[in-house]
Amino acid sequence: MTNTGTRTSRLGPAPGLGMSAPVGTRTVVALDGSVTTGHEVTVAEEVPVAFIYGGKPYVVMMCTPADLEDLAVGFTVSEEIAGAVEIGEVVASRHSRGIELVIPIPPGQSALLADRTRAISGRSGCGLCGVEAIDAAIRAPRPVTSSLTIARAALWRAGQSLEDRQPVNRETRTVHAAAWANANGELVVVREDVGRHNALDKVIGALARAGTDAGAGFLVVTSRASYELVQKTAAAGVPLLAAVSRATGLAVRFADEAGITLVGLLRGRTAIVYTHVARLTDPAT
Repeated sequence: MTNTGTRTSRLGPAPGLGMSAPVGTRTVVALDGSVTTGHEVTVAEEVPVAFIYGGKPYVVMMCTPADLEDLAVGFTVSEEIAGAVEIGEVVASRHSRGIELVIPIPPGQSALLADRTRAISGRSGCGLCGVEAIDAAIRAPRPVTSSLTIARAALWRAGQSLEDRQPVNRETRTVHAAAWANANGELVVVREDVGRHNALDKVIGALARAGTDAGAGFLVVTSRASYELVQKTAAAGVPLLAAVSRATGLAVRFADEAGITLVGLLRGRTAIVYTHVARLTDPAT
């Protein structure tokens, strides 16, 4: 067996994944009240990583593309799949749309995994945990064809209103919120959950149940803008997603491809726009 301290990365270039480093850069448009400027920001990268045991995928998780061999060993140990001394040399290789970690463990442990039921898909921290194949995890976003334009004042209004519509977080400071605002920035649906993906799903579900045209407004979330949130936004046909935190590199690329205006750091009357800034109008407001 190979000692964990001697494992080295075998990752090569990342074709089709953009930058292979943990961070990248993106030119954005910064909004500050009625002032507009352009500058460059850094974005954290995320890629789907498949954990392979006994030749079969066990789970796919979105991860930062760094120290993946450490992640493989730590996950295997912390999930009690195998002990550290039982793990062979981890081999990390590029998949067409992600990374596969082949993690050698004793045959007996691999056999146990076949019978092990894991509810990992319900965990609050990862929207893709439990998806067994990278191609199934990274679905091309559906193009959003909405011609809706949104005044900058509506964006400020929605962001500033959200804090007062989070009763659970006000008491606990442990949950995320997602909201759908109409074109005027008035919050129509607000939902909370410990998982940011769950909160957004609740909003999309409420709109669907009410027969509301989701494309007639926009979404605001209290988390970072991850690729999964962009994918869900596209599936719902919503043309703009605004987050109080920043966006990941994959989220930016997906939003660009889907025709979604992606906004980050929405705080007060300031924000940055990663993609499709033309949808935001009325800069003098």
